[in-house]
Amino acid sequence: MKVLLTGVSSPVAQIVARHLLAEGHQVIGVDRRPWEGAPAGVEMHAVDIRKRAAEDVFRKARPEVVIHMATVTHLRFRSEERYRINLGGTRAVFEYAHQYGAKQAIFVGRHTYYGAGADHALYHHEDDPPMAVTTFPELADLVAADLYACTSLWRLPQLTTAVLRMVYVLGPTGTGTLANFLRNRHVPAILGYDPLYQFMHEEDIASAIVLSLKHQLRGVFNVTGPAPLPLSVIVRETGRRRVPMPELAFLAMTGRFGLPSLPQGAIAHIKYPVVIDGAAFQKATGFKHAHDELSCIADFRSAFPAPR
Repeated sequence: MKVLLTGVSSPVAQIVARHLLAEGHQVIGVDRRPWEGAPAGVEMHAVDIRKRAAEDVFRKARPEVVIHMATVTHLRFRSEERYRINLGGTRAVFEYAHQYGAKQAIFVGRHTYYGAGADHALYHHEDDPPMAVTTFPELADLVAADLYACTSLWRLPQLTTAVLRMVYVLGPTGTGTLANFLRNRHVPAILGYDPLYQFMHEEDIASAIVLSLKHQLRGVFNVTGPAPLPLSVIVRETGRRRVPMPELAFLAMTGRFGLPSLPQGAIAHIKYPVVIDGAAFQKATGFKHAHDELSCIADFRSAFPAPR
């Protein structure tokens, strides 16, 4: 099939593209960043998904499937720019997919949609509300993009839409929120808290996305891999040092003394877990992760040893 993949220059999307090529699909990549050394089978378009040039790609290519991975995290851009990319870009992708005859759309979202809080259920299911907008306002644009993608399930019934809420990425590319949090030698923690963190290897995430295409999934699905681990275990196994501190000290010291810079909303995600139930996706696709939690950590540690 002819598959258009947005955000194709990101490390995880590149792996998805290679998996698609291995399955015999034709891949059309869209990203405003170039992909140097892209495989010969990828038709690359260095355009902004929100611009007219991106619509021209849809109009000329007429993809059968659209996989939308061109969303950004809260740490990379100012809030106004995030809204334009995440919500505006998602809206454009679904409009173009509908207008130019795509049959299937896959939106790759994040499990942080559910938010972290002291009174939240341990395991989140697909029908749980998006509490991230109250506990972590910086994630509001990603929640809005997720909800907009969900509306196509009833607005565009002829478009088979799957919304995938993925757990954190952890592996050799070192990409994603959790990997960035673990990048420095010292990892801050809130005194008295040791939340569970859920993550998957990049290769398993790519496999799950391709399975969604193969099974023509329709609906909202949590996608999980290995069992979650306490933050303290992850920090130890990656060769870092956990630095517990009172919450007020945490707010004063983040971004200084070799600690990562985090917005205030991130505190809830360092105190409380966000764990999701992926049973529905596994039942629909037969998905089984190939990398366990320790091999994910080992691959990350090998690629990014702790700084001295």
